Formats: sequence, structure tokens, C-alpha cells
Amino acid sequence: MVNNFQKNFITYCNNEILEINPDQIEIVKKLDQFYRSNFKSFFSRLVSKKLSYKCFYLFGDVGVGKTMILNFFFNYIKENKIKFHFNEFMLSFHDFAHKKKGKDEENIINQFVKNLKTRASLIYFDEFQVTNIVDAMILGKLFDQIFKENIKIIVTSNTKISELYKDGLQRDQFKPFIQIMEQQSNENELKIKDDYRKQSNNEKQRYFYPLNKETNFKINKFFRTITRDKKQSLKIINVKGRNFNIENFYEGIARFNFKDLCDKNLGAEDYLEIIKNCKFIVIDQIPKFDDNNPNQQQRFITLLDVIYDKNIPISVTTNQSLDELTSSKLLEKPFKRTISRLYELTSIEYK
Repeated sequence: MVNNFQKNFITYCNNEILEINPDQIEIVKKLDQFYRSNFKSFFSRLVSKKLSYKCFYLFGDVGVGKTMILNFFFNYIKENKIKFHFNEFMLSFHDFAHKKKGKDEENIINQFVKNLKTRASLIYFDEFQVTNIVDAMILGKLFDQIFKENIKIIVTSNTKISELYKDGLQRDQFKPFIQIMEQQSNENELKIKDDYRKQSNNEKQRYFYPLNKETNFKINKFFRTITRDKKQSLKIINVKGRNFNIENFYEGIARFNFKDLCDKNLGAEDYLEIIKNCKFIVIDQIPKFDDNNPNQQQRFITLLDVIYDKNIPISVTTNQSLDELTSSKLLEKPFKRTISRLYELTSIEYK
């Protein structure tokens, strides 16, 4: 018997002309079970029989439809809910902790989570990843309190729980978080052979390569077209006392050199403020990534995550085709997601 949630998902796929994949349908069934176990009536929870986990953790390779499925689920349910990009969530915690200086860590975490509880009974983290020691050290206590407050979580990630923050600094201090997540999570992997975001041969793709006179002519012509009749101005972004200047700014259309965004000491907080002011972005001269520039590559990964989360179309220039983009050894796995997102962000329609 197909329930209403599954029926609505199938209808959504048909309306959006999306392939209905049996592996995705199986995940939808499990999501429905998770929902019934946590949010439905006492009788429904009793009938469900299965253990009620507080977290639904969906991992898999890039482009298999994880975000599409959880977005649909998130929009479908009527509970009080919040969606966070993980970087955004951790920035909000660090800002809260900064304002509460002088109080002990446990007290700060309790207050932060109680504030969350007043806003939502469900939190959605899209593209969950841990890349720095500061976040790694605090996550165990933070999520333990979230679960104690009976806040439910849904998560997408490219990595299974046991491999989060793999090879990270002082990973022993991260293990309590892994244990908590494994105890509280209904963990599922979504496998599909092909990246659905690469399947369509989209003529609107705005990915220009290699770096030569012809490519430079094409991107300049394209930029003149989209900024026609728009006024250029200097846009100054202030992030906690630090100024970032956007010199090529045309009423929401911004053009950057890669070095302006990723050679400088910028992070998710800066990118979030920059992106707030943009409706289309051009990034010129993306370099080859290898073990000589992992810091720049990590910033680029973070930047693309923020842009993708805000669904902003982009155009880029680089020396390599998308299929030939290289990576440092340490960042090979998260960079697969970035490449997939480049396919999509350089193809989505811009009006």
C-alpha cells in the first residue's frame, strides 16, 4: 500500500519530469517511517513497531538525489522546522557563545539549544561535513543536548557517520560525537550509478575553458550581455569589522577573480555575507588544485557550498574541463560534490 507521502513524492517527480528511481522510493518509505515514529499520534508510533531514532542520516555520493528527497520531506511536513547549511549553523552557535563570554561551556550549550527548541522540533542539515577542530571539539556536547531536548534531525552527507572528520586533527576528541550520532541515527545510504545532475546536455551551461584569448572573449561578451543597462558600483561588505570590496558589481551581478575569494583568509561567514548581495556570480581563473594549494581548494569548496545552498547561478573560467578538474589528496572526496555542483550551478537558468 502506497501512503500519501509516497504518492505525493511520485507526483512531484512526474510534475518535475524527474526519473522515479526505486532506490529513492525506498528512502522515501524509510523517511515516512521516521516521521510516523517521531511526530504522529501515540497510536501511530505504537503501530510503527520500529525503534524511534531521533536522527535520519542520509549519505551517498554526489548527485544521487539526497537533497532533493529531504527537501521534499522538509517542505511536506507541517512541524515547526528550520533548515541550516551546517556552516551557517555552527557560525550561529559561535556567535551566540561569543555574546555569552564569561559563562561556562555547558551553560552556553544548554541556552543555545533551548533557544532552538522554541523555534523548531525538527532541524534539517544539508551537506553535513566537519572540517575544523573547533567545530569537531564542540559537536558531541552540542548534539547530545539537542537530542536530550527531543529535537529531531534530518541530515544529508557524502560521508557515513563513522568516517566523518576522518584524518582530522585530534580526532579522538570527535569520537564522542560519532558515538552519539550512531546511537541516535537511522543511517541510510542512497546509491545510484549516475549523477542525475550530469545527465542532461544543457546548452545553457556557463563553464568556460581553457584559459585563452577565445575563452576570455566569450566570458567578457557574456558578462556584457547580462549587465547591459545595469549600473556599476563599488559594493563594500562588512563582516565583523572587516571590509570586503566587490569592484565589479552591477545591481546584484558580481564578478570576481578566484584569488579575490579564495587566496585571502575568508571563510563561510564571509561568503554568506557576500552571497547575500548577489543574484548572479562570475568567478574567473579557477586554478588547478593539488597538494600545493589545499587551503585555497577548501575555501572554494566552502564557497560553492554556500552558493549552492542559496541556489545562485554562476559562470566560471578555468583551464580544465569539469571532468578533468584535479584535487589535493586530502580533499578528493568533498571535491566530488563541488564538481557536481559546478555542473548544476553553471546550468541553472538565469533570468
